[in-house]
Parts: sequence; structure tokens; C-alpha cells
Amino acid sequence: MAKMTMVQALNLALRQEMERDDSVIILGEDVGVDGGVFRVTDALIDQFGEERVLDTPLAEAAIVGMSIGMAAYGLKPVCEIQFSGFSYQNFHQIENHAARLRWRSRGRYHVPMVMRTPYGGGVRALEHHSESREVYWAHTPGLKMVIPSGPRNARALLVSAIRDPDPVIFYEPKAIYRAFREEVPEKEEVLPIGRSQLVREGGDLTMISYGAMMRPTLAAAATLEEKSGIAADVIDLLTISPLDDELFVQSVLKTGRAVVVHEAPRSFGPAGEIFARLMEKAFYYLEAPIERVTGFDVVMPLFSREKAYLPDEQRILRAATKVIKV
Repeated sequence: MAKMTMVQALNLALRQEMERDDSVIILGEDVGVDGGVFRVTDALIDQFGEERVLDTPLAEAAIVGMSIGMAAYGLKPVCEIQFSGFSYQNFHQIENHAARLRWRSRGRYHVPMVMRTPYGGGVRALEHHSESREVYWAHTPGLKMVIPSGPRNARALLVSAIRDPDPVIFYEPKAIYRAFREEVPEKEEVLPIGRSQLVREGGDLTMISYGAMMRPTLAAAATLEEKSGIAADVIDLLTISPLDDELFVQSVLKTGRAVVVHEAPRSFGPAGEIFARLMEKAFYYLEAPIERVTGFDVVMPLFSREKAYLPDEQRILRAATKVIKV
């Protein structure tokens, strides 16, 4: 199997789905001639032409509005919003129409579209380029909210998202677009939306994360075992909505301790929902208060302060140690 970056793996998923299904089209700002701001759609216009890879004006609401109309009438648009911070311009199209059309039409219309967008910090970007606001979409009924953590699962999840009959918001952690490579099979591979994965096994602690935060979480788990002999279950959520609580609840029933990690702001973030599920389904098995390691309740800082905002291995280790010592 070839070793690929996340960018290359996403490009593979798009190319193969466009070859398999003529109804799949790509649209967005600079996705065609320039191949996308991060080159995820590189060379697709050369293979599929301007009728299936559409460069659009700088108009996020129009991009998503067109995608909804195309999806309702039989196409499978994959639209790109250059950065997640720009997606607020199209929120009304997603919330008012994409998320509601199946319900509004009593099942007559579906909206099989994907909104791809890079999210998160770690690349020293400008304002509106580093937000982690997945909770907006996860809180919206009618949407699915997917966040991969590496090249292989990014490819498999994007294929599933394109084939899904309902709208999928697909957040791509740009901090790891080219940070590492994984073996990605050329043969078709899919992962079910709404299922998490156990990526490291242990019996002493449960660590739950997703997206770019999986790397420091796994690093912390490895350090914890190496230095203290404490072995952790590490769970990659992969999908924020629908949230697969079965795996992390079963893990906490075994370990009795949990740490949740994400870079979104702390208040009302995904960790809060995870806490609630654990309190409902595993309360009597908890041996210590659950810890969360998150971003702060501030606007994502610029440049020199960005690193201090993002959870890192040391912050995760401190939280894990605190939970273990109770």
C-alpha cells in the first residue's frame, strides 16, 4: 500500500468516487484550476472537466445554496469552504434548508451533499482561519458531523460521507494535512459514519478525543504507560454527530476513569455531551471525576499565543495523572 498524507488520501477518495459515480461533482472557491487552497482537489479538473469540478465566486452562501439544489435534484455535490471560519456565511443555508429538507418534504427530498472544510489551529493562520466550532453543526438536527484523524480514516470516511443520503459536514484538521503519512489502500475502503474506534487498549484509564488532538492524546498515553505503567484505552470518536457512546461507555465501565480532549472551547463543547452520556450510563462505575482538556473560552489567539491555547501532551498528562491519583 502507498503511504499518503491526509491531503493525498482525500484526493484519492474524491477521484475514485467521481470515477465510480457520474453524479458526484465538486464545487468551491479555487477548487478547479488551482486545486484548492491546500491542494486537496489537485488535478481533478484535468480528469473530469469544468462541468464536474466547478470554480465558484467567493460566495459561501451561494456555494452551499447551489449544492442543496443540486442534491435535491439528483446530484451528489461535494462543496469546499476554504476555511471553517468562513462557513458562518452559509449557516442559514445549512440550518434552514440542508438540515431540514427531508423533514420538510416528509421524505420526498433528500440532500446527499458534503460540505468539506479545513478547521482548527496549529498552522499559525490568520483570524477566522483556525476555529474549532464543530458543536454548531453537531447541535443541528438533520446533519452528520464527521472529523477524521489521519489519512486512512479520512479517505474511508469521505467515501462514506459522499454516499450518505443526508448532508454531512466534514471537518478536516489542517494541522495534520501533511504532518504524517499512513498506508492507504488503492482498493475502495469505507468506514461507517457514527462509529468510533478503539485505537489503543488498556485497563486503567479511558482517553477520548478526535481530529488533530488524537496525536497528543496518543503521545500522552504512550508516555503514561512507559513512565508509570498506566495503560489507557484511547478512543477516536471520528463522528461527533451521531455520537457513538457505546464504545466509550463500555470502556469507562471497565476503567472507571476518563479524560476527554478537544481543541474546541471548553464551555458547551463536545466534552460536555460526553460527560452527560457517561453520567447517565456509567455513573456508578466512575472512580474519579472526569477530566477535560480543551481549548479556552476565548477567540483563537494569533501566532505567538496559539500554541498555549491548544491542548498538548503535557496538559493531557497532567489531567490523566490527576484522574489516576484519586
